[in-house]
Amino acid sequence: MIQIIGTKKCKITRKAERFFKERRIPFQFRDIQEKGLAPRELSHIAQVRSWDEMLDSQSRAYQDRGMAYMEFSVSEELEADQGLIKTPLVRTKTMVAIGDEPEVWKQIALAQS
Repeated sequence: MIQIIGTKKCKITRKAERFFKERRIPFQFRDIQEKGLAPRELSHIAQVRSWDEMLDSQSRAYQDRGMAYMEFSVSEELEADQGLIKTPLVRTKTMVAIGDEPEVWKQIALAQS
């Protein structure tokens, strides 16, 4: 099963949903603002991709907190404030796409066929 984790307002999340709908590939949507990720889920994703890849340095939360000028542990910050996670996270048991990665989405779609 494909899981798309993002927000309803995120354009790229809607783009990912549209990508899989057009190919008639079932997926589960999860709004990260309503139900966040557990620390264990985050660490599972970090085993496939790095913590730094998940950090959204363009997000409002990142800029409001002035994180560009701070030293911090990325894993601790992502667990504490999930508004810093780059969306969407498109994942299966073995693959994860972070943000706008249509090429990885294609690989995920092929693996589901």
